[in-house]
Amino acid sequence: MRRMRTMSTKFRVGMFLLACLPLMSGCAAHLDFIKKRLPPPQRVEGGFEFRFSSPSAQVVQLCGSWEENNWCNGQGETGSYRIGEMSDSDGDGVWELLVDLKPGRYEYKFVIDEQNWKEDPNNPQRSDDGFGGFNSVLIVD
Repeated sequence: MRRMRTMSTKFRVGMFLLACLPLMSGCAAHLDFIKKRLPPPQRVEGGFEFRFSSPSAQVVQLCGSWEENNWCNGQGETGSYRIGEMSDSDGDGVWELLVDLKPGRYEYKFVIDEQNWKEDPNNPQRSDDGFGGFNSVLIVD
């Protein structure tokens, strides 16, 4: 008797899942609002590609500890406040910048609209920034 009850329960659960399958597949088409995860910085031809998603931003900058950037201060007097400026050439809200880096350990953050400093949400490597937050870390071999 107990075996019959267990089989009956399994059968009912299976039938329920089968009945829900068309509903779930129809819902999947409407989940395009879920943000796709970007990769951490990746080595590509010409350097490392940094990517950051910020669809509402007007300007995104990559600021880091390598000499040419110097946390968006550049190498001395550059006459520009847009050191490390990223581009969103296709308008999809994903900002990109290619940086040629020598072997070493680098820390970086993204600056949105010249005021909001954000660590890389796609890179789990990080270190204390000394201001109550974190810097993202990239190690180049």
